[in-house]
Amino acid sequence: MINIGDILILEPSDSEKDEKYKCKIVEKTNNKIYIDYPKNMETNRTVFLLDGTQLKGNFVTEDDTVYLFECEVLSRVKHNIPMIVLSYPGEEHLMRIQRRQYVRVETPVDVAVHSMNAEFPPMITITDDISAGGAAIISPKNCPLKPSMEINNWFVLPMQNGETHYLKLKSKVVRLLEKKDANPIISVQFVDISPKDRQLLLRFCFDRQLAYRKKGLD
Repeated sequence: MINIGDILILEPSDSEKDEKYKCKIVEKTNNKIYIDYPKNMETNRTVFLLDGTQLKGNFVTEDDTVYLFECEVLSRVKHNIPMIVLSYPGEEHLMRIQRRQYVRVETPVDVAVHSMNAEFPPMITITDDISAGGAAIISPKNCPLKPSMEINNWFVLPMQNGETHYLKLKSKVVRLLEKKDANPIISVQFVDISPKDRQLLLRFCFDRQLAYRKKGLD
């Protein structure tokens, strides 16, 4: 699955900084991968990772599929070049995401819905699911939203490490789905989303999937 020569993108699991590091797989075993010293993707400076550092890694295969996993810095070694040794959970513990399809996570997230043109007062509700491309929002009573309307949504994204991110996203109403004995579901698509905000949503979805897996809910 992961091969020598593949590019690996790392980010700290518990840092408030939005940092990403790029490195290359140099060697691998069943439960370890060896990387060259990673570089900060924003500054291009070499990053020195301490033993025990918790990280999230992702790599892309030839069929354009993204795989995500958690890992830890185990040690540093020097063979032909200086390398960092990371734990590797094995193929059975990788999370697979089609790059063209953003994975949806069923999770309640607080969201405020605001009109673009003061057509209705702000509404507070929660999501039924969310992805990096859109969300399904549980409709409040007497909801005035209709397909093709553009709105602003404020999402509250709590992470496992205690961070909380507040994300304002312009959205387009795709459809309203009526449900028996429950409030309708409003399906929205995010519009003009920045790469930074998209990455934050991907990180949140990955974070929430990991939490569910640890609780045995996934």
